[in-house]
Parts: sequence; structure tokens; C-alpha cells
Amino acid sequence: MPKKIQQILENCNYAVTLGKKLNFVLVGIAGSDIMDGNRSLTLALVWQMMRAYTLSLLSQLNPDGTPIVESEIIHWANTKLEEGGKQISIKHFQDKTNKTALPILHLIDVIKPDTVDFSLVKNGANLTVEECLSNAKYAINVARMINAPVYALPEDICEVKHKMVMTVYAGLMLADMN
Repeated sequence: MPKKIQQILENCNYAVTLGKKLNFVLVGIAGSDIMDGNRSLTLALVWQMMRAYTLSLLSQLNPDGTPIVESEIIHWANTKLEEGGKQISIKHFQDKTNKTALPILHLIDVIKPDTVDFSLVKNGANLTVEECLSNAKYAINVARMINAPVYALPEDICEVKHKMVMTVYAGLMLADMN
């Protein structure tokens, strides 16, 4: 058993080493934190892996291979929405409009028309938490239907978790460009 524990710790230390080689910010994170199940520190590593993966996919879409930055994703989304005749936009990924998932659903509709069944979408200025969550669940399902690599949770959208909302838009951008 001690040998197995040592192997697990070595693997966890290796994961942290690889993260540092990828320029992840891993201050105060050690392999033992992952092995011990420290939720916050493990999620910090996992989040950075997901973000790096999404941005690497987007950098493949740039002719010069440079990563696409958040402001470019926002500009792309707003341009698509405007071109699609939608009366909705976002200022940034923390924009409270995102909690309704309506900008995401309208963006999916522009990317692949007739994919979103708007009779299933809750609208209005004062949506309840449950209605926002329903929209977010639907948005994620429909995004996956159009082959967007989405791994955010509906709660991430409703709580307007900046980084996770960014990955949803990045995934939609990728799906649109493929």
C-alpha cells in the first residue's frame, strides 16, 4: 500500500509540474493537495487546463496561430448577434444578461438557424432563478448539438462565472468557425 500511495503522489506532482511548464498559475499548489482531495486547489488546476484547451483550439483558427483573446470573442459574439438581427449583446463575460442564457441562445440561433426552439425559452426582464437555470440547461444542450465543446455547467452561466461563461462563448466561436 505505501508504494501505491507514493506512485499516486508522484503522478499528482507530475501533473503540477506539467501545469507549470504550461505557464499555469499554481502558486501554493502541490501534488499532495490533489492527492488529498483539496477541492479549491484541484479545481484551480482543472480550470486552467480547460481554459488552456479552449484557447488552444481557438488559436488554431487564427491564421498566424496566435491565441484569440477574450475581447476578440466578445467582439465576435456581438458582431454575429448584430448580423443576425438580434437585439441583444454583451459588454463582457460578467455581464448580468448572461445569467438568463438569452445571449447564448440567440447566438446559437444565428450560428445555426432553427436549432433553438424559442417556445422552450423563458423570456422577460425579471426571470426567476429557476427560469434562468432552465434556459442555461437548454443552451448547453443545444450548444453541444451544434458541436460546440462546452463543459460549463448551467449554474456557471446563471451565476455568471466569468471564466466559465468565456469558455461557452469560445466553444460557440469554435463551432461557428469549423
